Formats: sequence, C-alpha cells, structure tokens
Amino acid sequence: MLDFLHLLRGRIVDYIDIDLTLWLTWCLTPLIVTFLLPLIIVILFYFTAFTLYIYKLHWRNIKDTLSSGDRWTAARKFVGAIWDAHGWIWHNYEIEGWENIPDSEPALIIYYHGAIPIDIYYFLAKVYLNKNRMVHTVADNFLFKFSGFGIIADCMKVIPGTIQSCANLLKEGNIIAISPGGVYEAQFSRNYNLMWKKRFGFAKVAIEAKVKIIPMYTENLREAFRTVSIGRRIFLRLYARFKLPFAPIYGGFPVKLVSHIGKPIDYDPNLTPEELQKKVGDSLTELINRHQRKPGSILMGLMDRIPYFRKHFHQKISHNE
Repeated sequence: MLDFLHLLRGRIVDYIDIDLTLWLTWCLTPLIVTFLLPLIIVILFYFTAFTLYIYKLHWRNIKDTLSSGDRWTAARKFVGAIWDAHGWIWHNYEIEGWENIPDSEPALIIYYHGAIPIDIYYFLAKVYLNKNRMVHTVADNFLFKFSGFGIIADCMKVIPGTIQSCANLLKEGNIIAISPGGVYEAQFSRNYNLMWKKRFGFAKVAIEAKVKIIPMYTENLREAFRTVSIGRRIFLRLYARFKLPFAPIYGGFPVKLVSHIGKPIDYDPNLTPEELQKKVGDSLTELINRHQRKPGSILMGLMDRIPYFRKHFHQKISHNE
C-alpha cells in the first residue's frame, strides 16, 4: 500500500511539473518574443553597416560603372530598397501628404519621436527612392559612439547638428529632419504628447536659414514599439544624470504605419524662436489629434492594415470633427 502511495505521489508530482512547465512556456513566450523582436531592427542596422563596408571596400572596382561622382549613390539606393521593402512588408508603411515635401527647395521637417524612430528610416528611404532627395537627419550624440554607426552616418547624411551647421545645410538647398524631443520624448512620451521642454534650437535654425517648417508624425508609431512604464521615475533620474536611454524597449508589432506630412509653415521674420516653437508644436499636435487613435491600441493598429477597417475609422474621426 505504501509503495502504491509513493508511486501515485511521484506520478502526481511529475504531472504537476510537466503542467507547470507548459503553463510557464505558454505565458512567458509572448513576453520573451516582444522583447526579442526589437533585435530585428538591430540586426537590420548592422546588416546595413556590413553592406556599406563591403561597398566601401569594393568602390575602386565598381566606380567606373557609376555615372555619379558620389561613391555612396548606388549604396544608398540599395540600402533604401532594403528598408523600403521592410517597411512595406512589416508595417504596410505609407506616406500621406507627399505634395508637402518639396522637390527641390530647402525645408526643415520637424517630427514626433517614437520609442524607436523606425518611421524615419522608412521615410528617408521612400523620399530618396521616389524624389531622389537625400534628407539630412540630426541624431543624438551618443549614437555616434556605437560601432558601425559612423559609416551609416557618413552615407545617409546623419549629423550631430549645431544651429549653424544645420542652417548652412538648409541654405545650400537641402532638407533636414529634426525631432526636438529626441531621446527624452522617445523614452517618456505617453499617448503621443510632445515633450520638447524649452528646446528652441530648431526654430533658431529655421529663422537663420529663412526656410519653411514641415510637421510630420507617424500614425501608430507608439504601438509598433513601446517603452516599459514600470520604474519610470528611476529611468527619468538616470536620463537626467547620464542623458542616455535606460528604459527597456519592447515590441516590433506589425501595426499599420502612416507618416502624415502636414502643411508647411512659412518663414515669418516677425516670429521669435519661442513663438515659432509654439506654432510648430500646435501644428504637430493638431496633426496627431486628427489622425491618431487615443489611447493607442496594438490590436487596432494591426486592424488598420485592413483597408475597410482603416477607412471606417477615419470616416468616424472626420464625422466627429
């Protein structure tokens, strides 16, 4: 009898262990996957760097086949095609407001910064492939310390950016994209609120170069990648001290992404940098409120990939307005 009870207890323990293991596997797998998906972006990033290194090493062998004097021309087309394909497959990425992007004139694009600015990568690729214009982008200084970023910055015209250097690029007829919120907005923005504080640098650039400003925001960007909200105060303190992103990022959800390009804000010599910052902020906020579902929903962002569902949602938004 005792042997039977020991055997029965052993079977029950084995069953519980197996059942618990399966339960943990089913529960933890989605959590693990959501933190692993951002690695796809890192892998694609370093694949880009690897491609450019190969291109750089073999430049002498292929330069005679290129009509352009810029050694990066073919590389940009190739890399742009990779990112454009990724955007189309994974996020069904689109741009609305193409007519607001100038074909030849200089302009300053001011955009909302997501947890990962994946939309900017897609946007740069589409503009270059469709309009044959290279959009210069301003990135945070810490990115230039990462191995592999230097060659990407060299090819794709990514700069740390000072007021004077940005103004000079605009005076030369280029397009520049800047996110005033930067890493701070990427880490701590909730519900698509702008977090610019007292950052007037971009306004000073526009006034110095006498160019128009174009607001830009990408629908469902915060549903593609999110930052962990638990421990927000700790991450805020760490950011205030080190100016680095410490809040973990999770996601990679294949939600529908649409970059909305707002109407240009023309140069006005009567506006101060503070007034211009507010005017641009109000315009960008209005653009967000017009197109973004609040609060954001990953499920609804996925449903937006279905044309009928997305059309119905925007008809509802238009009716409410």
